[in-house]
Amino acid sequence: MLDRIIEILPELNTAFFETMLMVGISLLVAILIGLPMGILLYVTDKGLFLESRPIKLVVGVIVNLIRSIPFIILLVFLIPFTKLLTSTTIGPLAASVSLSVAAIPFYARIVESAAREIDKGVIEAAVAVGASPWMIIKDIIFPEAKPGLISGLTITAISLIGYSAMAGTVGGGGIGDLAIRYGYYRYDDTVMFTTVIVLIVLVQFVQYLGDFIAKAVNKR
Repeated sequence: MLDRIIEILPELNTAFFETMLMVGISLLVAILIGLPMGILLYVTDKGLFLESRPIKLVVGVIVNLIRSIPFIILLVFLIPFTKLLTSTTIGPLAASVSLSVAAIPFYARIVESAAREIDKGVIEAAVAVGASPWMIIKDIIFPEAKPGLISGLTITAISLIGYSAMAGTVGGGGIGDLAIRYGYYRYDDTVMFTTVIVLIVLVQFVQYLGDFIAKAVNKR
């Protein structure tokens, strides 16, 4: 068994970094698009300083539509869009497109939930003294919701690790691809066992790191 693990080590190393690439790109897109979208969902809610029922409704419907599609179906559905963006439908970069689309609404809802934990009295006081919407978002919402945002990012990262393994079943590369090629098609239990252990260790590390950072920034 040890000899077999040493034999597949180069491929396992490549698969690990492909998984990291997919998750990294998707997390970055989730932060760049999902974070503002989640804040928008919160600040346009009833009774808040940028209340807007039409915007809240449209953004909410888009988020719910994407979240309602199982990832494996979304992966296949986005193949034409993926090919348009990356000129290919296989490999970690191509898989990152579907992962990013799945991550955006997922993280947006977590951001909205984290923002709801903020005491509305603090926001009302800021509005009363004439603070601009951007100042409220930058100086009150972000600092107050920071632990929740980081915990949400941790949850998103762990979900993306699972999704990336699914992406491997359709040629996305990464640890999932390695497990399918060797563990399933070739009935190699050693490879399957090794990939499972790697995924468990990776998820545990991400969870620990996320919890540590969330506690470090929590000033409450």
